[in-house]
Amino acid sequence: MKRFFVRLFAVIGVLATLILLVGFVFALVGAAAKPRLPKELLIEVDFEQPVIAQKPDDPFAAAMMGNSMDLRDVVEGLERAAGDQRVQLLVARLGAAPMAMATAQELRDAILAFRARGKKAIAWAETFGETGPGNTSYYLATAFDEIHLQPSGDVGLTGLVMESPFLAGTLEKLGVEPRMGQRYEYKNAMNTFTEKAFTPAHAEAMEAIVDSWYEQLVEGIATGRGKSPEEVRALIDGGPYLGVEAVDAGLVDALSYRDAVYDRAEELAEGEPVRRPLARYLAVAGRPHAKGARIALVYGVGSVVRGKGGFDPLSGSASMGSDTVAKALRQAIDDEKVKAILFRVDSPGGSYVASDTIWHETVRAREAGKPVVVSMGDVAGSGGYFVAMAADKIVAQPGTITGSIGVLGGKLLTRELWAKLGVTWDEVHRGTKATMWSGLSDYEPEQWARYEAGLDRVYLDFTTKAAAGRGKTQEEIHAIAKGRIWSGADALRLGLVDELGGMTTALRLAREAAGLAPDAAVELKLYPEPRTPFQAVMEQLRGEQATTSPVLVGLLETLRPVIRLAARLGLTGQDAGELTTPLPEPLS
Repeated sequence: MKRFFVRLFAVIGVLATLILLVGFVFALVGAAAKPRLPKELLIEVDFEQPVIAQKPDDPFAAAMMGNSMDLRDVVEGLERAAGDQRVQLLVARLGAAPMAMATAQELRDAILAFRARGKKAIAWAETFGETGPGNTSYYLATAFDEIHLQPSGDVGLTGLVMESPFLAGTLEKLGVEPRMGQRYEYKNAMNTFTEKAFTPAHAEAMEAIVDSWYEQLVEGIATGRGKSPEEVRALIDGGPYLGVEAVDAGLVDALSYRDAVYDRAEELAEGEPVRRPLARYLAVAGRPHAKGARIALVYGVGSVVRGKGGFDPLSGSASMGSDTVAKALRQAIDDEKVKAILFRVDSPGGSYVASDTIWHETVRAREAGKPVVVSMGDVAGSGGYFVAMAADKIVAQPGTITGSIGVLGGKLLTRELWAKLGVTWDEVHRGTKATMWSGLSDYEPEQWARYEAGLDRVYLDFTTKAAAGRGKTQEEIHAIAKGRIWSGADALRLGLVDELGGMTTALRLAREAAGLAPDAAVELKLYPEPRTPFQAVMEQLRGEQATTSPVLVGLLETLRPVIRLAARLGLTGQDAGELTTPLPEPLS
């Protein structure tokens, strides 16, 4: 017994020392991160690094994201810099990193707002697509005053393509039979398993998205480079371009290596500005919305799932947990200081039940006198639209994938596959519907009738609530629903969203909804509050969060492309759910 207590106190001592050590390290880091800013500044940002919807609130999970930038940090950092007299100009590195259209548009808006305050912005790239496309990155670059390209670089302006894999042929060879149903013909996530090519409805929806994005691409480049849309379309058809050709075509302003770009920046600047990365600048200068009337910021990012949300180290993606988001909304409702809620949604959907849980809390917020304004990111489809549709106002970028009001479900029959592998199954059961969910048994007629009734119920509920939220009849919603995805631009025309823009636009609407002046100072407060490193350590010690070793992190990084493809195909459960939207690959 004495030995037991000695060991117990030793363990407690080690844990206490670990906690104190971690706290001390983070305290030192925090202290070192608050130097005084120079009187003259040049802000740098590297868009070759991924821009993600939201960084995990767990410091350990955040570390797995590497140098990825949080979209809010970029937008608010540029907003803060635009009004800072110390900031002379912005220099941004771009390239061919994949980027969704809506993300590129939110960044363009932030850069154009920065320039509107009289600040200069220079973009440079080693290449806009080395032996590959660079459409979206170049599209972003056209928001800058000048575009510089390394002499050996290219401009991969070649147009847009949307590709979708189909597994029907593979499943046939494996002996797997899909048994699935959907509401209605445009709910095409099911087609991945049941078809070998686009159905007419699937092709129609994809064509409309590509057409919308293409026109947005053309318009942005034309405006940024002072050309007509016809000229831009001709340039796209004539691409890709070598560096010299890009200069001659007026696509870039100069061929310059990095040192020459910074020499040019110093020519434009007054004095001798000191270079600061945008993240470092924001950490010292502080966020632009830190004082005033409180507006709650709640994130709903990733596939909608029941229970707690979080960061998945396998796919590098987040999940929108109904418990997590609903709790955040309740906290905002109960906080008397909160005047309105800004709900940032970026989700392809997922669980119907989880989506309904979050929807209910948005309704409760409005009933409690807390206006809800939704800002949509890259996608708010199916369950992602479900959680948003009860808001007072909905904002989307022109390129946001929106809608997919519909439902799907079913199962894959695997008995033949097991037989090919030499595996046999037998069963005993009680109840006529006991085998309904089994992949070894086909649906009996009565079972399928009950499943179809469930699909009808979900679709009726979805369209009824969408009609109530959007001030339309159910017939009007049904006409634009049927599982179809729309671009944000088309969604505005159809009344599925209220305004085009990003978080800045949504914040303006939140002020209005709260009865505040358009220029009123506000405190944009995140709910739930981010965990401190100490809290994260304690959760690790209590076994509430898994610790990831550096070796495992490295392994996961190599596996992520495969895992993401599997998730896209619905093979990992990541995107599983009745309310799921099939997503294209990020543009490049």
